[in-house]
Amino acid sequence: MVIDAKTAAGALALLSEPEPEIQEYALQSLNDLVDQFWAEVSEEVTKIETLYESSSLSPSSRSLAALIASKVYYNLQEYDDALAFALGAGDLFEVERKTGRSPEYIETIISKCIDTYIAERTALPDPDDENSDPKSIASIDARLQGIIEGIFRADIDDGEYKQALGVALESSRFDVIQRVLSRSPDADLLSYVLSALTEHTVSNPHVHFREKVLRYLLGLFPSLPTPDYFSTTRILLLLNDAALASSFLKDLSESKLEEKQLVALQMAFDLVDSGTQEFLDLVKSQIPGPSEEGAHDAFAKLRRILTGEESVALYLEFLKQNNHVDMLILKNTKDALEARSSVYHSALSFANAYMHTGTTSDTFLRDNLEWLGRATNWSKFTATAALGLLHKGNLGRSLQLLGPYLPPDNGPSQSAYSEGGALFALGLIHANRGEAVLGYLKNILSSAGRDEVVQHGAALGIGVSGMASGNEDVYEELKAILFSDSAVAGEACGYAMGLVMLGTGQRKAFDEMLQYAHETQHEKIIRGMAMGMAFLYYGKQGTADEVIDLLIKEKDPILRYGGVYTIALAYAGTSDNNAVRRVLHLAVSDTSDDVRRAAVTSLAFLLFKNPTQVPRVVQLLSESYNPHVRYGATLALGISCAGTGLQDAVELLEPMTKDPVDFVRQGAMISLAMILVQRTAAHSPAVTSTRALYAKVIADKHEDPMARFGATLAQGLIDAGGRNVTISLQSRAGGANMSAIVGMALFTQFWYWYPLAHCASLAFSPTAIIGVTGDLKVPKFELVSQGKPSLFAYPAPTKPPTKETVEKVATAVLSTTAKAKARAKTKEQEKGAADGDAMDMPVVPEQKEADGVKPDGETPSHPKKREPTSEKLPNMSRVVPAQLPHIVFPPEGRFFPIRPVTGTLRPPPRKAAKARAPSATAGAFVNSAQYAGGGGIVVLLDKRPGEPVEYIEPEPVAEAAAAPASGMDLDVPPQPIEMEGEEAALPTPFEYPFGEDT
Repeated sequence: MVIDAKTAAGALALLSEPEPEIQEYALQSLNDLVDQFWAEVSEEVTKIETLYESSSLSPSSRSLAALIASKVYYNLQEYDDALAFALGAGDLFEVERKTGRSPEYIETIISKCIDTYIAERTALPDPDDENSDPKSIASIDARLQGIIEGIFRADIDDGEYKQALGVALESSRFDVIQRVLSRSPDADLLSYVLSALTEHTVSNPHVHFREKVLRYLLGLFPSLPTPDYFSTTRILLLLNDAALASSFLKDLSESKLEEKQLVALQMAFDLVDSGTQEFLDLVKSQIPGPSEEGAHDAFAKLRRILTGEESVALYLEFLKQNNHVDMLILKNTKDALEARSSVYHSALSFANAYMHTGTTSDTFLRDNLEWLGRATNWSKFTATAALGLLHKGNLGRSLQLLGPYLPPDNGPSQSAYSEGGALFALGLIHANRGEAVLGYLKNILSSAGRDEVVQHGAALGIGVSGMASGNEDVYEELKAILFSDSAVAGEACGYAMGLVMLGTGQRKAFDEMLQYAHETQHEKIIRGMAMGMAFLYYGKQGTADEVIDLLIKEKDPILRYGGVYTIALAYAGTSDNNAVRRVLHLAVSDTSDDVRRAAVTSLAFLLFKNPTQVPRVVQLLSESYNPHVRYGATLALGISCAGTGLQDAVELLEPMTKDPVDFVRQGAMISLAMILVQRTAAHSPAVTSTRALYAKVIADKHEDPMARFGATLAQGLIDAGGRNVTISLQSRAGGANMSAIVGMALFTQFWYWYPLAHCASLAFSPTAIIGVTGDLKVPKFELVSQGKPSLFAYPAPTKPPTKETVEKVATAVLSTTAKAKARAKTKEQEKGAADGDAMDMPVVPEQKEADGVKPDGETPSHPKKREPTSEKLPNMSRVVPAQLPHIVFPPEGRFFPIRPVTGTLRPPPRKAAKARAPSATAGAFVNSAQYAGGGGIVVLLDKRPGEPVEYIEPEPVAEAAAAPASGMDLDVPPQPIEMEGEEAALPTPFEYPFGEDT
């Protein structure tokens, strides 16, 4: 019997025949026709399903019926039913896949199959958890399991290892990961697995499974033909296992090979770059000390590095030596802003502090003492706290520098505001390195009779310096001050309690803070508590879901605000779909503008590892009718895309600088500065226009104060750290930079409390390559930047305004007067011609070629000097993120980095090929180079150890000299800044005569 190929009606009719043989023939015919005539077949799909369940047909015929039904449901886009029948088809589906028939159908069903398998595996208890039920793990459909196993086999046989690893990571199949990596222990595959786990491209991996894979990778990276110790350091940080980290460091230090000893030093520097105080203290405690048996010089160096002071001192010296602040920008801003306004005074204090962060330069303050003396009350607090940014990292001299402003041990207080600001400044100097000052700040806080402003500064200082220290004694002291119910001191204590216990997820602390937030009547305290609770659950992901639900359901919008930031910090950098979906829902549905603004801002913390996605996510939100949502969109773009120069983000923000609402313009200008920091006009053309916009807004006295405030802060951010730092929430190891994330979360609170704007400095990351030898000294040598110098140069300094020559305006002349003058002139010329006189004739000055102009007016044709395609940079130079891919250590040079720097050839035995210079658009990529292990402090291998070495010596501290009246000289015992004027007194009470109004 022959079936008509123009229709499936004949084959469908045969399905009604009673004989099984005829039905089987019809099914075979339909399998050939269903792709073309699925619409006709769909009308009889019920009959096909009946045949699938019929016991009269052979198993192969029933499988064929299932396959046909699956194809029909696929064309009807009922993919769940299509998968169910494909599983019923058994081996026939596998045959279909191998023969390559219906490729689109096969691809769709396999994708659905993988998604279903991953979803079912993720929903099961953690297979590596001792408390999980083994019976529940085996509850996945055996047919589905069989198809997945076939996919794994095919991928491994075909060499599609990454595809197999991706599915295995998503579905928590450790056995498949082992099978693939044992078969091909390739560095590229190991990096792929590590990247999938660290960049959180794997959705919801089980905690124990993730740790198991990381520990497995930890054994593979050092055993590669070229051991990858940088990735090993990343794993140690992710595992947060101090015993394991110290064991690695000790083993490498005890090696007889010099290179391995240097690797230990490099790993210590990298651990300090991303580790918490608590983790580093634990690692250091397990390294043998000087008095312990078996201790040697290598261990002493490790302990010295792990204190963090070595890294801080190197970066401090870099910022001091490479300070390129344009003082004319600050002068013009000061002249344009009214010093009597506390808002403008604080804005300029912030801008100066940002620009000079870590440079130890107080030139602007010493040159403008009259302006500084106008600070009163909280402006004085802000101005004094700014000293903490100027001297950030100057750990050894912090108490000496701030001594004149700190509370006296005995005697009356000079000014509570300057004392409180000085305590906050002390915390900022020791940010995330506060072991040396925590005791002092705690004593100040607990001293009886302290002013609440002093307590406020001490609490903020404790929070910033004792971040993630987990110090229970300090926490209890803060709680005692909190319970005094002082609004000013209590708010700071709320922030500080969360910062000290950052990331601990302590439920007891959370319950105490939530209970007090319910009891107190002070809005400021509730706000501090809300953020403090968010800090508790930093990085906790799923563990925080319970408290997030609790806070989001609160009636008080301030506590819901805290719930939004709990989502942001718990899932920071994960790009978690559920977290993103949740904050987007709150951004459009909550009744509070504050909550909606915070929800949109939170997208920055969730998505900062995928900055290119953020403009697409917030595009519609940036056009919202609600200005608070638009403001949140500006900060979301600025924080997540900071330092990238991302053009999509710039294009969204530029129109928002003209928004009708002042604070939206403020947010847009601040965010543009974050995105364009350390970008040149060659990479981001918007840099020039953005800088001009800031100057224009600040100079315009009719502009709204909030917009001028934002433009002033933006000027400081775009030139932060003497133009030698970038802003980033990622560490060089590719993970989340805890200090930067917390700093930016605190910075966003300047909406309510200006002094917290200083915390933006916690996200500043110096962009330098600092090479150190095994003796931890900085040698003099040169490296090569294979790009035109103009592509990565510092911005040109601002030119002072030139005096404009006043041009005379031509006098209007009547036509009759002109005619009369012309006749008179003609007569005089005729008369003069007779006497040979040349009066009133224009004299043309002689042109000389010596002036650089030819007599005919043409300019000389000097050949334009061609810009070199590369430049040599000395050690301890600025290297911006976009420049890193073009950095090369010359093979013939004496020093070579023990850890790869992006663009460096390794190993360097042969002559490097001439690299093509980057174009003007080089560096348009997003954050790819900065986190590939390049930049930062690099330990150097000396290839000629016998030769003498010349070192870069730190700038000497000058001998004590006569101090200027300001007391701001850094190199002599400082005296307090004399801030003229007393704090403003409260007005006398009075009653307004309302009844007498006319």
